[in-house]
Amino acid sequence: MTAPVFVVDRFDGRGPEIVLDGPEGRHAVSVKRLKPGEDVVLTDGRGRWLEGVVKAAEGKDRLVVMDVGCLLEEPPAQPRITVVQALPKGDRGEVAVETMTEVGVDAIVPWAASRCITQWKGDRGLKALTKWRSTAREAGKQSRRVRFPEVADAATSKQVAALLAKADFAAVLHESGDGTLATAELPAAGEIVLVVGPEGGVSPEELALFGEAGARAYRLGPSVLRTSTAGTAAGALLLGRTGRWS
Repeated sequence: MTAPVFVVDRFDGRGPEIVLDGPEGRHAVSVKRLKPGEDVVLTDGRGRWLEGVVKAAEGKDRLVVMDVGCLLEEPPAQPRITVVQALPKGDRGEVAVETMTEVGVDAIVPWAASRCITQWKGDRGLKALTKWRSTAREAGKQSRRVRFPEVADAATSKQVAALLAKADFAAVLHESGDGTLATAELPAAGEIVLVVGPEGGVSPEELALFGEAGARAYRLGPSVLRTSTAGTAAGALLLGRTGRWS
């Protein structure tokens, strides 16, 4: 898929033309500078998409697209890969979400680990979560995805443990692991849940809690990665090993 991707809220009741306006239209007209005759892909970000051709660019923020293809749906990929991401400092959270989206992770769960310096509370937490979701949406468009990753509400350690207990494969990236993620036996379908700890590491109490839920500790490699890059590296490894990148 090489045509630029734009998001529409819904496809129900669409006619022969679809209008992009607001921020999406502005990006198409003023930033991408699309011209009549150019191909585009329109998606709802939840797997439904269609191909279109630009009919007209009007003003600075209105793009008229002719619907030239039938509505298609990309099924959820298998196995589904969820990364539980401990809250990093500063803007590293958005970096993690952006790069995990680009490689193809299916869901991201912000985790308020005990050793996280950053804490999401009140309006600040809602603002940070909105940023993560906006980042996933924009990175999904940039990487030409039609099914964007879900970004869940921030989870506690107990909620993460419950998620791990339901997974078909549950792993925690930790130096105590006696095996590597590269050699772990992975399911062909179902749910893979991977936990990435904060810069200060996963606490012994959290490691024990996750172990009780069925998660094993695995090493990623010989070097130590930042929390904002570990999920992307591990996600890419899993996508390659499960055949989703084949």
